[in-house]
This record gives sequence, structure tokens and C-alpha cells, in this order.
Amino acid sequence: MMSELVTVGHLSRKAVIYIRQSTPQQVLSNQESLRLQYALRQRAQDLGWHEADIEVIDTDLGRSGATATQREGFKDLIARVTLGEVGIILSYEVTRLARNCSDWYPLLDLCGYRRCLIGDRDGVYDPGSANGRLLLGLKGTISEVELHTLRGRLTAGLLSKAERGDLALILPVGLVRGPHGVVTKHPDREVQERISLVFATFLELGS
Repeated sequence: MMSELVTVGHLSRKAVIYIRQSTPQQVLSNQESLRLQYALRQRAQDLGWHEADIEVIDTDLGRSGATATQREGFKDLIARVTLGEVGIILSYEVTRLARNCSDWYPLLDLCGYRRCLIGDRDGVYDPGSANGRLLLGLKGTISEVELHTLRGRLTAGLLSKAERGDLALILPVGLVRGPHGVVTKHPDREVQERISLVFATFLELGS
């Protein structure tokens, strides 16, 4: 379905689909989300882009959107928008692009300046217009609030488990947790001996 915001100028540049999952576990377990994100190719074609002009950036799979520091795909996207190569950025939802307003608003400024549209499952927006920036700004703010809410719930859950004595963290090598939660040494004698050797060597050499 075409959008009145898409012009010949936009179509003369690339449509870039940005795909991201927050953790490696989500990449493996949430295949439906990945399928929906990759299906944005069809959305780009419906908006008027030819298949040859549609590109996918998926190098940030398994990386959190809380910061852009470790997201090489996002950095590549920013660079390409800066060079004026991108006519539209498509993401299934804006939370895929950024979960932090300090990354989100500079992206809106850049896209507005370079006349690059942003699209998600709800519609197509022009960051250079007042209405487009307002809607995208609200989406970005809500996304950041959701991240803080999720973190708060997770932290509260961990603290509650710890207070009850039910918090089970990953054990170091050489220890195992029994069916009733009791932590003991690994039953394999060879494992015990090798770990004892490590400690004995450390005490002897001091490093």
C-alpha cells in the first residue's frame, strides 16, 4: 500500500530494513518476530521500492537497543542516512531502532535533515514534519519508559527471590545444584582433583 509521504526523491534512494532482537536467546526462541521483521521486504515493495533497492541490516541480532555503543548495524545505518543514501528506514516497531531517547532523537534530527522517512507496522512518518516528529517522539519516549519498566520488574523479581533464599545463580565450574537446591561439589572425582590442583598451584606460586 502506497503512502502519500513517499515521493520520487525517496524512491530514488534505498529502502533499508533494520532488524534486531535484544538477546541471543530471543533470536533462537522468538522466530515469529524474526519472520515478521524480514517480511518488511514486502512492505517496502508495496510502498514503491524495487527489490534491488531494498537492503536489510541484521547485524545487531542479539544486541540490546538500550545503547548504540555495541550496535555496528545501527552505526552503519546512521552513516548511510548521513550520506543521503537512504529514502526510508523500515522497522517492525521503533523499539527495534532504539530504546534510548539519546539515540532516538538524534536519529530523528538526521532523518529530518536528510529527508529520510521512517516506517513501522503502524505507518510511515516524516521526521521533518511537525506531526511526524511528534508521533515518532512519543513512540521513542514510550519505548524508553517500557525499557525502564521491564528492568524494574526484573530487578524486583530477583530481589524478591533473594529475600526468600530462592535465587539460583549460575554456579562456577566444579559446583552443582541438586534437585532440592543444595549446592555441592561436582560428583566426578576427576573434576574435583583438577580444581583442587588449580587452587594448590595458585597457593604455591601465588599467581
